[in-house]
Amino acid sequence: MTTSMTIRPGFHLAIPVDDLDRARAFYGGVLGLDEGRSSGVWVDWNFYGHQVVTHQVPAAPGSARTNPVDGHDVPVPHFGLVLSTDGFHALADRLRGAGVAFVIEPYLRFAGEPGEQWTMFLHDPAGNALEFKAFRDESQLFAK
Repeated sequence: MTTSMTIRPGFHLAIPVDDLDRARAFYGGVLGLDEGRSSGVWVDWNFYGHQVVTHQVPAAPGSARTNPVDGHDVPVPHFGLVLSTDGFHALADRLRGAGVAFVIEPYLRFAGEPGEQWTMFLHDPAGNALEFKAFRDESQLFAK
């Protein structure tokens, strides 16, 4: 999946994983991201034109945290992208086809309200939470 930079600045995010092979299978295989530079303990991913780096670190004990949003327990922390509506549904289909278990199934959040959006949450194999969303009208991204 080759994606060029847009007019928005790109972000860089480094996240912990406990197994690089499983990270490669998920980020490269399931999400279809292009792999960039790597070493024996980290891998760069082209995350829709942004740089996400999976760093292999020992598993750390932690407790799952959530925040209630629109009747769902949203995992915190999480990261993700705002996609086009078509891109959102194509990714949801790809994830379903790969047998990915959703934390929150794809659904329309805040229907008929400011900020109406499609959203879905899932975990990578290391337990990092991801959210993908899409607005019919991207100008609603920060609507009150």
